[in-house]
Amino acid sequence: MSRQILTEKLLAFFFENKVALMFSIICLAAFFVSGMSTSLFFGELATRFGRNSFLVLSLLIPVIAGLGLNFGMVLGAMAAQISIFLIIVWGGIGTFGVFAAATVATPIAVLFGYLVGKMFNSMKGSEMIGGMVTGFFADGFYQFLFLFVFGGLIPIANERLMTSTGVGVLNAVDLDGNYMRQALDNVPMLNILDVAFWAVLIFTVATVIFKLIKKQPLEMFGSKGLIKLLVVLIPLALAYLLSFIFMPFHYFLYQDRLVGWMAVDIALIGMALYWVYRLVREKFIEKQPGVPFKPVAYLVLVIILYLLTLHPEIYAGLNHVQIPVLTYLLIVGLCFLIKWFMNTRLGQNMRTVGQNRAVATAAGINVDRTRIIAMILSTLLAAYGQIIVLQNFGVMITYGSHLNIALYAIAALLVGGATVSRASVKHALTGVILFHALFILAPIAGTQLMGSALIGEYFRMFVAYAIIAVALIMHAWQRTKSNKAKSATA
Repeated sequence: MSRQILTEKLLAFFFENKVALMFSIICLAAFFVSGMSTSLFFGELATRFGRNSFLVLSLLIPVIAGLGLNFGMVLGAMAAQISIFLIIVWGGIGTFGVFAAATVATPIAVLFGYLVGKMFNSMKGSEMIGGMVTGFFADGFYQFLFLFVFGGLIPIANERLMTSTGVGVLNAVDLDGNYMRQALDNVPMLNILDVAFWAVLIFTVATVIFKLIKKQPLEMFGSKGLIKLLVVLIPLALAYLLSFIFMPFHYFLYQDRLVGWMAVDIALIGMALYWVYRLVREKFIEKQPGVPFKPVAYLVLVIILYLLTLHPEIYAGLNHVQIPVLTYLLIVGLCFLIKWFMNTRLGQNMRTVGQNRAVATAAGINVDRTRIIAMILSTLLAAYGQIIVLQNFGVMITYGSHLNIALYAIAALLVGGATVSRASVKHALTGVILFHALFILAPIAGTQLMGSALIGEYFRMFVAYAIIAVALIMHAWQRTKSNKAKSATA
């Protein structure tokens, strides 16, 4: 690869990630000004990352489908809070109660997503403002439900949930009383391994039986070959067997959290293996000319990150971080699910609709139906994300927990480098880290610089609203420019 091409790619990389790089510099400066210890900072950041990533990831599908930033995701949060309240009333407790709440939230969120999707199809081009107004409008019905219907029209005899008059739900519902607080975070790795092994085993056996009944060949290789299932099943089977015969491993799996440095090393090893695979595939299988820039750049980044973890202060900070395994696995699973989904026919249809509705219609794609499905999926994922948030907090602020989730999730996505029309898993995860790092550091940095934590609080709120405003202005400007260009060529 020539020096000129390398320089152009580096400049393109810096331009593409300019927002994330700018916020990285701001966060780094705030960290040094604040004087916060690495242990406290990494611990708080790990908690916020696990709590908020699912919500931010729920924004990706509408952006890809051309619906813009989903301010209507607040309806998914309402569905989650309604379901949690109902499950508590019905006596659901612990991890079972959390999964039961997710089950009850599913049809409610699907209904809300369908209605919003139908509305968006009637106001194409104004989905974001429509979603914002819809959130405020729906909040009125939500308030009516919790203030008057529960306890008024629907008698609920539960002093722990209702006001002293028996009509209306308390402002704060304690989830610790029914053991839902951190119920997902506290699931041991042994239980996760147990469920994963039997789920993959049953799925593999069912796949084989299905192929035999349908008299289909049992291919080992290929996109539908059994080797892909065995690659997952065999390691799970070995780990499951080892948990019975090797007691230190058994006791290790009884933990529900991983030490920070161990989790980071596992993540970096996984990233390194993936990019080595990409490098080998592009260079030796696809035989692309020159050195593949992207795999090499990410491998260099992995090496730099690993070297940073060896710094005594960073290592000490990571050593005090406890990563909730199941919560993080759900986030990783959603990332892979979105990647897989976007390669399916429906996912490709959504991408086509997002790029050009006229072309999609000409290609035979039902544009309105595709957009509705995108909204249903986003609302459903937002409901699940809100359940993860509330179980981590351990308390549901009945009339306030759902109000700002769209603001913070959208701000985090934009900080990661996404736009109104372009977003990816990388943007979502990067944005969560940078946005919430700023949330942690800004008040302390404000205290150190100005003697008041309110200065930092004002700054981070200003940033949250400012980046959304700039993104919307840029989107409107680009759309106007595109329309003028089309008119000139017509």
